[in-house]
Amino acid sequence: MAEEIKDLIEKIQQEGIKAAEDKAKEIEAEARLKAQDLIKKAQSEAEKIMSEANERISRTEQDSKALINQAGRDLLLSLKKEIDVMLERLIASSVAQTLNPSEMAKIIAELIKKFSSEGKEDIWVLLKKEDVEKLEKEFLSRLKEETKKGIVLKSSQDISGGFIISFDAGKSHFDFTDKALAEYLGSFLKPHLNQILNGTAES
Repeated sequence: MAEEIKDLIEKIQQEGIKAAEDKAKEIEAEARLKAQDLIKKAQSEAEKIMSEANERISRTEQDSKALINQAGRDLLLSLKKEIDVMLERLIASSVAQTLNPSEMAKIIAELIKKFSSEGKEDIWVLLKKEDVEKLEKEFLSRLKEETKKGIVLKSSQDISGGFIISFDAGKSHFDFTDKALAEYLGSFLKPHLNQILNGTAES
């Protein structure tokens, strides 16, 4: 009887140990599956985060490039405007220095010799008041003698430098004022300057 009880206890213990081992293996397998699932989810989440981060970086780079390009265009436009203003000042200053009474007398004399008709009408020359006084005092008699024409000097408040000349007593005229000459020179120089700034000027 005692022997049977001992065998029964051993059998119960063995069955208990086996059941515990089976349960442990089951738990271990479930834990392994859960761990693998968690690892896959973590990898997927990490890949998603990396992808989003790369997209943000790419967008940031594109935005930065666009901003840099726009800033470059804005700077070039601003530079063009500043250079245009500087060019206009330089042209105006050069024209003003060139159109002194002595030089104007030479230019007027040449124009009258080359372009005046055989008509009897007086040649009108419009200038600013100060230049009229200087030309009348120093050059008018010489101009009349050189050109053999009747020359009338008139002052105009609208002229700040240079002159306007008419070969038919004011019916038509040619504009050689500082403003007109500066505008003409600017229209010639600015397109070439823009080509240089755009890097397309011929070498």
